[in-house]
Amino acid sequence: MSVYYDFDEVDAFTVGALGEPGSRVFYLQARRSGTRVTVKCEKQQASALAEYIRRVLNDLPEPTSKPVPSAMELATPLEAAFVLGPVGLGYDRATDRVLLQLEEVMEVDDEGQPIEPDAVRGHVRVLLTRSQAAAFCDHADDVVAAGRPPCRWCTRPMNPDGHICPRMN
Repeated sequence: MSVYYDFDEVDAFTVGALGEPGSRVFYLQARRSGTRVTVKCEKQQASALAEYIRRVLNDLPEPTSKPVPSAMELATPLEAAFVLGPVGLGYDRATDRVLLQLEEVMEVDDEGQPIEPDAVRGHVRVLLTRSQAAAFCDHADDVVAAGRPPCRWCTRPMNPDGHICPRMN
């Protein structure tokens, strides 16, 4: 059974990570009143989502305020509804909201064909104010940066005990 959530307004839309750097698990979360949906994602997906939202915001007037930092924390318990696959992003001029559509990743075989072609993907649709979208971007940058530092030569993540750097060989 797939999940479908449609949020015309949210109290919070955020990203967070659990675990130690190098082994963190990333989550996106939308909350409205008593309803909450959490989607598991990759670090690169969270970073790319913030980058794309920021591009949309660059063409719009500056937000007047941002949500309080406590609203950006993940609410627990965390139970991912699905793993993030395709993402849609847009702007609804009528409501002055940033539109996000998050879809479940589909399992594919070795040839890239869906294993269950008729399966219905999980889907989350969220409309964010410009303020919420800007706060998400700033918070996502902080969450992503809190991981392993990048190597100054190859930019790959460095473990506490170092790493094999292709540019230093």
